[in-house]
Amino acid sequence: MTEGQKSLPKWILIISALFALMEIMVSISLYFSPASVVESVDLKAKGVDYLIYMWAARQFALGFIFAFATLKKSAPMLTIAYIFFLVMFAGDFLIGIAQKENALIISALIMCVISIGLIFAINKRTVIKQKESKVNEPLIAQ
Repeated sequence: MTEGQKSLPKWILIISALFALMEIMVSISLYFSPASVVESVDLKAKGVDYLIYMWAARQFALGFIFAFATLKKSAPMLTIAYIFFLVMFAGDFLIGIAQKENALIISALIMCVISIGLIFAINKRTVIKQKESKVNEPLIAQ
């Protein structure tokens, strides 16, 4: 384990673990009880079940990635996961605007801000630790 991996604050790991659990729970809900997640969709229409299962798989994959990155305490992996989160919620924001659904717009904006904040917090810690380790390195005599 590198110094950058050991330096992630516990609050970032706790939030990341909660996001992992949330994503996995959403995927399970989508798979076993899609009506509880998507109320305004006709689940009996042709092809809708296929889309729901694809969505559930995407949510599970994201939850697994968050869980793995959190367990490994990997700043680069968490950064990539939060970038994916940011892109996903930016898409949700645009869908909310197109559908004129205020709840989706607001929740997507909040999650975008949280994602950006966590990306910044993770990388700020890593950059500071890297700078500190370079300052403490001995100079090589020429």
